[in-house]
Amino acid sequence: MIFCMIPGRSVFALALALALAAGAASAQIYRWTDKKGNVHITDTPPPPGAKNVQKQRPAGAPAGGGETEPYALQLARKSAPVTLYSTPSCELCDQARGLLNARGVPFKEISVVNEKQREELKSAVGANAVPSLIVGATVQQGFEETTYHGILDAAGYPKTGVLPPRSQKEPQAEPPGGATKAEAPEETPRGPYAPGARRSQKK
Repeated sequence: MIFCMIPGRSVFALALALALAAGAASAQIYRWTDKKGNVHITDTPPPPGAKNVQKQRPAGAPAGGGETEPYALQLARKSAPVTLYSTPSCELCDQARGLLNARGVPFKEISVVNEKQREELKSAVGANAVPSLIVGATVQQGFEETTYHGILDAAGYPKTGVLPPRSQKEPQAEPPGGATKAEAPEETPRGPYAPGARRSQKK
């Protein structure tokens, strides 16, 4: 691999970019100087005795200082978002969801329960088959563990064990017709000053 040397402060910017591109899982970058005066940029805390220790937050890290996603995951999500089509009480759908959760892959799940969603499913995957997985432009009907992992690998998603497991659950089905729960009736105001209440007159 050939690099062009960039003079001045650009060397630091290049090193930082390379550190991020390596796909470091940590959201913290450290810049420090060793005893010989050499400047280091790492994603692990510096050793004892390091000088001029500075903490840098990589681009895209939350402003509040929370953890950010690994760079490889950010790229995969951007280029190949994951969507799972399922139906309630579907054992294979549960297995598909479980695989994505175990691998730590963020995904959108659509539970197909009405005619509009069935039409959307058929348009997206070419059939009314569940589970159906869409990863970027790749469509997989049905569930097969090895095939799912192969599709996710090809899209650049980190392998199982790299990301923390997720616990995304099956979407809650909406009531038929999109109806909402009946609201409790308003209580009728009571008391001597309530509207329509008879008031005793003092003599």
